[in-house]
Amino acid sequence: MCAVVVGSNILVQVPLNDWLTWGGLSYPVAFLVTDVLNRRFGPVAARRVVWFGFAAALLVSMWVASPRIALASGLAYLCAQLIDIQVFDRLRDQRWWRAPLLSGMLGAIFDTAIFFSVAFAATGTPWVTWMLGDLAIKLVVNISMLAPFRALMWNLARPGGVPQAR
Repeated sequence: MCAVVVGSNILVQVPLNDWLTWGGLSYPVAFLVTDVLNRRFGPVAARRVVWFGFAAALLVSMWVASPRIALASGLAYLCAQLIDIQVFDRLRDQRWWRAPLLSGMLGAIFDTAIFFSVAFAATGTPWVTWMLGDLAIKLVVNISMLAPFRALMWNLARPGGVPQAR
């Protein structure tokens, strides 16, 4: 988790074009990691990993990114991941794709809005277009993460439980 967040904090500082940074392509993997942990070990364990990932990534990000990027990333990551865990847990007993899709989409919306408004507002950068482009890519990547999530379903039951593959 720490590698995904720190790598994304580095990549978000490198625009791909006028509406997207490289971080928009890497960060959505964090939602896959959280959803796999949530499915396998439950929301308490997933929250523990999120809090540890938050602390570790924030410390490392202070060295590889600007303090503003590190702060924005930490705040956005924490809010989005905790929302993802809550929504995923409420939807976990529905069709296999519903929980990761909807929790990831909602998490991506919160993450993107919080991150870009804190990191880039009043900096003279085209942050609103970066935010919209980043969100669009995160939503597309979130949909593409359904395939690896489904591939892992055979081993994602909670310990002592039975995998659910509806």
